[in-house]
Amino acid sequence: MARCGAEFPPARLTGTTQARYGAGMEPSMTDAKRAGSDRAAVTIYTDGACIGNPGPGGWAAVIGDDARERELSGRFSLTTNNRMELRAAIEALEALERPCRAVVFTDSQYLRQGITSWIVGWQRNGWQTAAKKPVKNADLWRRLLAAVERHRPAGGVAWRWVRGHAGHPLNEHADALANAAARSALPTDPADLDPAER
Repeated sequence: MARCGAEFPPARLTGTTQARYGAGMEPSMTDAKRAGSDRAAVTIYTDGACIGNPGPGGWAAVIGDDARERELSGRFSLTTNNRMELRAAIEALEALERPCRAVVFTDSQYLRQGITSWIVGWQRNGWQTAAKKPVKNADLWRRLLAAVERHRPAGGVAWRWVRGHAGHPLNEHADALANAAARSALPTDPADLDPAER
């Protein structure tokens, strides 16, 4: 069975997004493998960072399988931490060239709870919360749903929570990449704010 990791597209570099490949880069993806359904899946570690909230922000993902790893990151001049958490997952899932079984590791309960639980009610309520208020970041939640749906034929996307800043190597690596991206944001970089709150 072909690995999804072998299908990574060529790195595309823009003013706000960077990608880097590495074979045998540290930290290794080996420790990300779990028993059962996670074993043959592509593993994705994501994180978002913001200097101020809102403020300059960055997102990052470390994507890999047994054969190779890839880092992705991007930055915005003005955004929020929650949007960067969402964007990290979206960009990682969209970067896979074909449908894959994937496991996304995140230290964001907003992201994990949102995509595994809250989103059902939001959709049922016409993208309103239980308090009948518009869902924040609905544009990115919709995009994340589309990214997840794309991978359903190959086995779908599983979501795992990891405690942030607890010494997990790949989570710490994604955190460092996201913070570096946020620190490198320039006033001329695009903003990424909730369209409903602009």
